[in-house]
Amino acid sequence: MEREKFGSRLGFILIAAGCAIGLGNVWKFPYIVGAYGGATFVLIYLFFLFALGLPIMVMEFAVGRASRKSIARSFHDLEPKDSKWHWYSMFGMAGNYLLMMFYTTVAGWMLIYLWKTASGQLNGLSADAIAGDFVGMLGDPVMMGVAMVIATVLGMAVCLGGVQNGVEKITKPMMLCLLALLVILAIRSITLDGAAEGLAFYLVPNWAIFETVSINEVVFAAMGQAFFTLSLGIGSMAIFGSYIDKDRSLTSEAISVTLLDTFVAFTAGLIIFPACFAFGVSPDSGPQLLFITLPNVFNAMPAGQLWGTLFFVFMSFAAMSTVIGVFENIISCCMDGFGWDRKKSVTINLIALLILAVPCVLGYNIWSGFEPLGDGTAVLDLEDFFVSFNLLPIGSVIYLLFCTSRYGWGWENFIAEADQGKGMKFPKALRFYMTYIIPILVLYVFIMGYKSLFFS
Repeated sequence: MEREKFGSRLGFILIAAGCAIGLGNVWKFPYIVGAYGGATFVLIYLFFLFALGLPIMVMEFAVGRASRKSIARSFHDLEPKDSKWHWYSMFGMAGNYLLMMFYTTVAGWMLIYLWKTASGQLNGLSADAIAGDFVGMLGDPVMMGVAMVIATVLGMAVCLGGVQNGVEKITKPMMLCLLALLVILAIRSITLDGAAEGLAFYLVPNWAIFETVSINEVVFAAMGQAFFTLSLGIGSMAIFGSYIDKDRSLTSEAISVTLLDTFVAFTAGLIIFPACFAFGVSPDSGPQLLFITLPNVFNAMPAGQLWGTLFFVFMSFAAMSTVIGVFENIISCCMDGFGWDRKKSVTINLIALLILAVPCVLGYNIWSGFEPLGDGTAVLDLEDFFVSFNLLPIGSVIYLLFCTSRYGWGWENFIAEADQGKGMKFPKALRFYMTYIIPILVLYVFIMGYKSLFFS
């Protein structure tokens, strides 16, 4: 069967960026920026995004385009005879399933808050009442379960249509709407009375942060965020490489995707920080920023229900773009690995993912006594730990070694694939850096992740 392809370059860039653009850009990025000194952290983050994340993305794209396969078969097709690189395939596939076991639940939260905001259920509530509303949602397994099912069914319905008629047809306009909403919300936020202080915090470096936080801690946080925001290491980018033509160099395409991902994260900060400072709330209030802090801000803002609704439309699009992208990877893995057609793959995976997501839904209520990583943690934290602290960094090192080692696919084959087509060529002078330095940096993220989790 001939490999499906994207209908346009814009479609590929928007969809690949849509998979990378997720809740980490809009939820995690702002509160990490808030915790680590605003603009100072942003500068360090941007450095590592392009020094660490971008080269690995080029490698994932190259493996996908050269093999025309998902992670289920790409290593099999490109590895030297009798080598064992393909053993990682099952772990890469597992990473996609684990990610969706909790991500569909969080996508469901976005849909719930979109409904709550649009219907006016949060209007006029006190700060304590809004906090109580979020706790009440977590304690309601039926509400969360229904929202998770809706997010999962919507994502699979899009993928059922195929690459061009489903994923590209839906995701491209959704991403364009997401970008338009982002700009509208940012303009509204920076024109609020009192927004200037938030802009200064976000855009003017404050080197005094190192008097209270070690530079090692800030660098690790920046490396981790730069690395994880692109969802590298489990084939989420390789799958889109398998769907594109060879008329554009992969370095140019990876730069376009990374710039778009960065634009969304950066502009999300322009929404959140001016609004927080304008209404006197803390910009480092952690994950609750999205569901407790910002609804309070919208309540205090003129026409707050409108702006709150637009914000959660934007958040729902960000969540669903990632769900659709990872679902497409899962479906393609089953098509490549088991020879299923698209309809069978969608049907089986829809049922499987609905069942696999149940522990995350129940982890905040019926199973709330299960605290796998210590007090206050839930099933979601355990699933995220396996993906973020293990499979993403380990998988990225596998891709790096596969593309640089003569015992893998090899540097020459990687360069030949990456440089096909018009656009920027991959710098060959980076071979030593790619072979030795980046794997050490990624392993540093891996080790420090465990240290911060268990020994902090």
